[in-house]
Amino acid sequence: MNKFSKRSYIIIGLFALVGLIFIIGLFRLQMLDPTYKVFATNNVLREIVQYPARGLIYDRNGNLLVHNKPSYDLMITPREVGVFDTLYLCNLLAIPKEDLEERIEDAKKYSRYKPSIIVKQIAPETYAILQEKIYRFKGFHTQSRTLREYNYPVAAHVLGYVGEVNSSDLENDIYYSLGDYIGVSGIEKTYEEWLRGLKGKKKYLVDVHNRIQGSFLEGKEDSPAKVGNNLVTSIDIELQMYAEQLLQNKRGSVVAIEPSTGELLAIASAPGYHPNLLVGRQRGTNYGLLLTDTLKPLFNRALLSEYPPGSTFKVINALVALEEQSITEHTRFSCAGKGSSPIRCTHDHSSPLDVVTAIKESCNPFLWNTYRSILAKYPTTAEGYNAWRDHVLKFGIGKKLGMDVPVESKGSLPEVSYYDNIYGKGRWRPLTVRSMAIGQGELGVTPVQMANFAAAIANRGYYYTPHVVKEIKNLGIDSQLKERHTVGISAEHFEPVISGMEMSVAMSASGSLIKVPGVVMCGKTGTVQNNQGSDHSVFMAFAPKDNPKIAISVYVENGVWGARYAAPIASLLVEKYLNDSITPNREWVETRMIDANLLNPNQPK
Repeated sequence: MNKFSKRSYIIIGLFALVGLIFIIGLFRLQMLDPTYKVFATNNVLREIVQYPARGLIYDRNGNLLVHNKPSYDLMITPREVGVFDTLYLCNLLAIPKEDLEERIEDAKKYSRYKPSIIVKQIAPETYAILQEKIYRFKGFHTQSRTLREYNYPVAAHVLGYVGEVNSSDLENDIYYSLGDYIGVSGIEKTYEEWLRGLKGKKKYLVDVHNRIQGSFLEGKEDSPAKVGNNLVTSIDIELQMYAEQLLQNKRGSVVAIEPSTGELLAIASAPGYHPNLLVGRQRGTNYGLLLTDTLKPLFNRALLSEYPPGSTFKVINALVALEEQSITEHTRFSCAGKGSSPIRCTHDHSSPLDVVTAIKESCNPFLWNTYRSILAKYPTTAEGYNAWRDHVLKFGIGKKLGMDVPVESKGSLPEVSYYDNIYGKGRWRPLTVRSMAIGQGELGVTPVQMANFAAAIANRGYYYTPHVVKEIKNLGIDSQLKERHTVGISAEHFEPVISGMEMSVAMSASGSLIKVPGVVMCGKTGTVQNNQGSDHSVFMAFAPKDNPKIAISVYVENGVWGARYAAPIASLLVEKYLNDSITPNREWVETRMIDANLLNPNQPK
């Protein structure tokens, strides 16, 4: 009996222990473990990301360039989805049934519990209908977004565009989530951190039909979205539109800079495209068409094309020679005309010439002798070349300028090692690299670099880093963009060169094509040799001569010679910017430039 009692107590104790364990377990699950509470809450709670409005973009005169328009995404939480009318939803959203089913499967693979976007960028009209019927689609809900709207059909390369984040973006910045948008190019990319703002969140209670019933905890756990910063650009949109109009049916570029600040007034690349082509649900299709277009409209010629500068570069060579004291402003070199050697002269003029007349007449032999005098001043050609190259680098050529745009080319300014590898160390002479004297050969300059060295000449020896954004609202701009860069040429050496540039315009045989009424413009034409067709037309200038307001470079591919297209286009842009309009007696020049179609091989050049 005692033995039985002892055994029964043990059994009862074991049952009590097991019961206690279950009671503790149930208490923990129901009272302490939040998991089931979360599951229960999730059935009635929806957290919606509040996407901030992206910052607006203005031109220098307050014209709105880029704003936001409403758009909506359809979201899905796979585990909540019930039976629904697939065909009705497909017809409403204008997508194939197979496409919708594939997107639902992709959402399940991503997560059965987390919401993900199933249809992006729904138009407001469609959204209004969808919201009325959303209760019929359990597991689906919408979220509001904004899309960019570009108010002008120009400046696509400058402004850039916005696209969906990729895996690299997600890895590099925890701010972004799958389906978010980010600046992909232009200043949309450079100033992404300021433009994007800060996301917020809102929690809502929903009923069994997935309809919002009200705010969770009266909004105590909500956080508002912070709107992105607005940008004020340096672009003059009227000048930008005029530049792109003058470049229509041509390959080329225009870059205009305000010399006193480095602010870019216009930066056009042709052929271009309407920036709204890369907005909305057709963006992918349009991007594919632009990418395969043989005219390469996506390629920003103003920042990425590297051309020989041609005769425009003679201005720098003259300045370097004056600074190196290998010539003076009174030095004269003879020109044997079209029979000259080793570089033939292409113009008829008096001989011998000094610096002013040589710039005016664009005399190749004078500049060859000038260039040779720099290199010959040093014990070896390599030392002389290095000294010359150091001067050229200070003008921002052969290196990136550090602009506030995502991409720019540094151009081409070969080092001594380049020629040593080709000809052998110590086995090349000034004659070997004579093409550098007239801006040809291995030299490659981008259009923005050319406009920048025009600005440096206009300022008599310094420039500011060219930049597109004038101000981030309430924050200013990067102080580095206000830093003055000196080119290392004494101020007095600029006067004879600028006089030559003034005479080059004022006494040009193409005077009516390039003279700006009431404005003293200093410029230099260039004809760039091209082995694959007609030569390129080049012009760089600044105006007025004193207290300059604009420095400009124009490249027109296959434009034959500088005064034919580049110089007239530049003069029209200078006149438009400084005088606000084109005088009636120059409207024929405007018509000729606009009507010129260099993309049509049958039209005479």
